[in-house]
Amino acid sequence: MSTDTPENKNRATAAAILPLVGGADNVTSVVHCMTRLRLGLRDRALVQDDALKALPAVMGVVEDDTYQIVLGPGTVARVTPEFEALVAEGQSAHSPSADQLAAEGAALRAAQKAKNATPFKLLLRRIANIFVPLIPALIGCGIIAGLNGLLVNLGWLPAVTPALASVASGFMALIAVFVGFNTAKEFGGTPILGGAVAAIIVFPGVAKIDAFGQTLSPGQGGVLGALGAAVLAVYIEKWCRRWVPESLDVLVTPTLTVLLSGLVTIFGLMFVAGEISTAIGTGADWLLTNTGAFAGLVLGGLFLPLVMLGLHQALIPIHTTLIEQQGYTVLLPILAMAGAGQVGCAVAVFLRLKNNHSLRNTIKSALPAGFLGVGEPLIYGVSLPLGRPFVTACAGGAAGGAFVGLFSMLGDKVGSTAIGPSGWALFPLLQGNQGLGTTIAVYAGGLLVGYVVGFAATYYFGFTKSMLADMNAPAAETAADPARAETKEPVSV
Repeated sequence: MSTDTPENKNRATAAAILPLVGGADNVTSVVHCMTRLRLGLRDRALVQDDALKALPAVMGVVEDDTYQIVLGPGTVARVTPEFEALVAEGQSAHSPSADQLAAEGAALRAAQKAKNATPFKLLLRRIANIFVPLIPALIGCGIIAGLNGLLVNLGWLPAVTPALASVASGFMALIAVFVGFNTAKEFGGTPILGGAVAAIIVFPGVAKIDAFGQTLSPGQGGVLGALGAAVLAVYIEKWCRRWVPESLDVLVTPTLTVLLSGLVTIFGLMFVAGEISTAIGTGADWLLTNTGAFAGLVLGGLFLPLVMLGLHQALIPIHTTLIEQQGYTVLLPILAMAGAGQVGCAVAVFLRLKNNHSLRNTIKSALPAGFLGVGEPLIYGVSLPLGRPFVTACAGGAAGGAFVGLFSMLGDKVGSTAIGPSGWALFPLLQGNQGLGTTIAVYAGGLLVGYVVGFAATYYFGFTKSMLADMNAPAAETAADPARAETKEPVSV
């Protein structure tokens, strides 16, 4: 009987990674997002970058405040628990070198943290930490919502569609609670208190309350209101912990936290956040209706640099707000065109550098993930290290974005019912103000334009003669080795 089961494969991947990051005693934290294993390390110098990148399961590495190993969606969720188990087993032996490693890595960690810990970057990371854990539920519910809409339009299974609608909508109806829970956790408060305060926003009874001369409505303020309410609750809770006697803390602190932050939420935050949320939805509609082609050109062209710098995380609350309001976000399909430009660019590089087997092997392994919207391997392993192809990839994204934006100006808006996937993986989540066929056709057309322009721009303008001579010679293959991507010091996506 074969022992090559998925469990064994995932454990083997984890076992291969562990010694290359310095062993169990060099690991201080283990988490994962949609595509990456994110490790806190005592001593960065112990990591063997080239050996890691050579592992078949590893698509690339990114160094930020954590060391990030790109494994791809699905794989990372299965490898992480195996890796955590191996780390726990290794640390239980309490290697005597742990203290030494900690001392040697202290200066390095401090320098790296100071380098990446600007207030703005820290805020974006906190936003990502709040919303990224919600993405699996958004994706699952979004696909179910799309399936339900298709069945309703076709008139099929009328007895089942109400149940599907409930399954798809239940999470979105209470998303504010989850945002409040994660926000309190991220800002150092008690998560359940953050969730309790955020729950006020979606409680039907707020419809009986008048604030600022108007009657509140359940859900008013949405995720932005929940985020603000939970942050306020954290600060009130921390104030109470400092001043309330320990003997009364268990009674007084949670009561004051929920009461004070709850009243401010009802008589202030819900109204303010509601106005901001409405402005976001109105602004997005106006932008695409009146300047769709230009807006798509700018958004699609700039998204790869935003991803490279980690600034795209600021868009997560905007996407979520649009999904709450309209049922879909009109921005994500436009931004997804950046990935199409990247794919077209990679194909052109593959054809232009026929003798560079190292780079061509990287492209062959990363391209399938690129078609499904996982762009990190192509960004950090191909276009960014080469320089000019990164710019031509952005040109492809700009062209695809302009195409989708143009149709928004013509009245055919294309949206996504969830955030996270892009590329071909976004098709099951598409929704718009026209029929599903039209929506799919516009999005597919945008991808095609992104592929073609990204390919053509890279093929004809992505290389100078000297670049081609240096990188296309078999003996000089290492000149375009994707391992050099690390010297660019990319920031987390």
